[in-house]
Amino acid sequence: MFEQERDFKLELAGKVIEVKTGKYCGQANGTCQVKCGDTVVMVNVTMSDTAREGQDFFPLCVDFEEKMYSVGKFPGGYKKREGRASDQAILVSRLIDRPIRPLFPKGFYNDVAVVATALSVDPDFPPEVLAMIGSSVALSVSDIPFAGPTGSVVVGYIDGKFVINPNQEEAEKSLMHVTVSGTKDAIMMVEAGAKEVTEEEMRDAILYAHGYIKEIVAFIEEIAKVAGKPKKEVKLFAVGEDVEKDVRDYVTANLQKAMEPLADKVAYNERIDAVLEDCKEHFAEKYEERQQEVDTILYKMQKEIVRKNIIEKAARPDGRKTKEIRPIWCQVGTLPRVHGTGVFTRGETQVLNCLTLATVSEAQRMDGLDGEEDAYKRYIHQYNMPPYATGEARNLRSPGRREIGHGALAERALLAVIPTEEEFPYALRLVSEVLSSNGSSSMASVCASTLSLMDAGVPIKAPVAGVAMGLIKDEESGKVVVLTDIQGLEDFFGDMDFKVAGTKKGITAIQMDIKIKGIDENILTTALAQAREGRLEIMEKMLDTIPESRDHLSPYAPKIITFKINPEKIGEVIGQGGKTINKIIDKTGVKIDIEDDGTVMVSSASIEACNEAKAIIEDIVFVPEVGERYTGTVVRIMQFGAFVEISSNVDGMIHISKLASKRVERVEDVVKIGDKVEVEVIKVDEKDRVDLKLVKKL
Repeated sequence: MFEQERDFKLELAGKVIEVKTGKYCGQANGTCQVKCGDTVVMVNVTMSDTAREGQDFFPLCVDFEEKMYSVGKFPGGYKKREGRASDQAILVSRLIDRPIRPLFPKGFYNDVAVVATALSVDPDFPPEVLAMIGSSVALSVSDIPFAGPTGSVVVGYIDGKFVINPNQEEAEKSLMHVTVSGTKDAIMMVEAGAKEVTEEEMRDAILYAHGYIKEIVAFIEEIAKVAGKPKKEVKLFAVGEDVEKDVRDYVTANLQKAMEPLADKVAYNERIDAVLEDCKEHFAEKYEERQQEVDTILYKMQKEIVRKNIIEKAARPDGRKTKEIRPIWCQVGTLPRVHGTGVFTRGETQVLNCLTLATVSEAQRMDGLDGEEDAYKRYIHQYNMPPYATGEARNLRSPGRREIGHGALAERALLAVIPTEEEFPYALRLVSEVLSSNGSSSMASVCASTLSLMDAGVPIKAPVAGVAMGLIKDEESGKVVVLTDIQGLEDFFGDMDFKVAGTKKGITAIQMDIKIKGIDENILTTALAQAREGRLEIMEKMLDTIPESRDHLSPYAPKIITFKINPEKIGEVIGQGGKTINKIIDKTGVKIDIEDDGTVMVSSASIEACNEAKAIIEDIVFVPEVGERYTGTVVRIMQFGAFVEISSNVDGMIHISKLASKRVERVEDVVKIGDKVEVEVIKVDEKDRVDLKLVKKL
């Protein structure tokens, strides 16, 4: 059913956001189009009528669709059709998902799908935030149960001032790129990259964003009043009072005892598993058809006990104090043929990072909606978490959304310290292999990556460390405990996963996810301060292993030398059909890349081969300068003078009058063919003819 089209407008930080509802996509539960500048994003949300039989979790699916027609491009590849979602599209899908997921009712297990499609993209108005806003609008006007709305903005920081939703030019100048989502009451999600900003600057940016988020939320609330549908009555899964009473009466004492803090995770889990299995077996017959209810209340009780121990006794599951970090050990240089390796182990979380150096021509070419032609990434971070890392026995799969998200977070954390292409003319690929996981493997990846960069001899600007913070908030008492270095159980049963990475100077990346209805300024300030203490403590352990970047590269890393030539001479180096450059490559065994601005990069396993190729190229593009002296060989003699080869493609003539300070009767009286001579350039005419004078014979 197609509804009446309604238009709404909001001026936000000097930009106008337009929202249209109705008219299109009549069979979706909720729909809208969001426009800013020439960027248009359509969002549609749908819900299944009932939950699937036996469903015990909320199946929310969020997809951000990049359409190449939105920027007037053909898709790449043979089929010329959009295929698997790009990493960037997956990251945007995660940005949409994370703030809305906690706002659906507990026990709501109907399938919900959110599809945001970029229809038109203006590079100055990125579609990501519009997709996030549109998702909140579509859910708010739909009949799907949703405790929103949420608002979302990006904050930049330029010349000491915060900028909301910066354009492309502003984003390039900004010291931070912080995506913030929240409700009118609290912050729900933060995703940030920064160039070593302080905790205070980051906190202020997030709070500054929340002021604009409140405006967006109020705007969406008005849209919902005008264009919204009544919310559907849906069946929520709930544990029956009889099951809850029986299970609690039977298992409470034993479960509390089993969950007393214990440093040995295996023994801790064995104690709990024994109690849980006994309880399930005890009620297997009585509640044969209601095992899901038994499982649910057992999960709920475990969560209550963990949280109560932390809130009332400051007792974490493994016995640590609230700010205590698990034991750490590090290694570098563990794999002989890899260009750089780092192992970072914190408790039961362990990551091996392997770094590969290559020429910039190996950089990843980008084909997205950012409007940049021939864009590429020379620094790439990838994250893999195989099943054995968590003790699971299942098939390997291609990287999922979680792996792509964790890789992007680690990449962002290190971006601020990676040397520029001019400083270090290499492409870098870092791969984090999670060998064991019990909490915060993404931050362990950041630490392992720093170690491998330093082991490889990459001149990073500063070491980066990361730590994951947790939160337990008791709604009744209002008491709050912030935890440093959370493990899996604390993440699972806690209210927040707040990852912070940075240098000694400041923050380089943040990722925050909230399971409750947001956090306030006090919690944010405490978490940032506590995270700084934690990451500096972790960094000390890392620097005990390798205090600074090595002063040399691996013998197996490619050697690269970079130099400039006159762009007008590029054709001479390449030669007709590539004949000249291929001859150089065949002779020296090097790889040669030439940029349009005349930058030449020569790479090889041998620095001697690089230098040989450089000498050949410099000889080809050689242009003599008046007043400069060169060594050459006499190649031809005429009555009026001698011709001297001063490079492979430049000959100059010494007139007979310039062979000596006195009169010379015959050229042969002074020089002969094959003589080595030092000459000085006295003139280069408009036809590039070179006049020389003899300085001395060699």
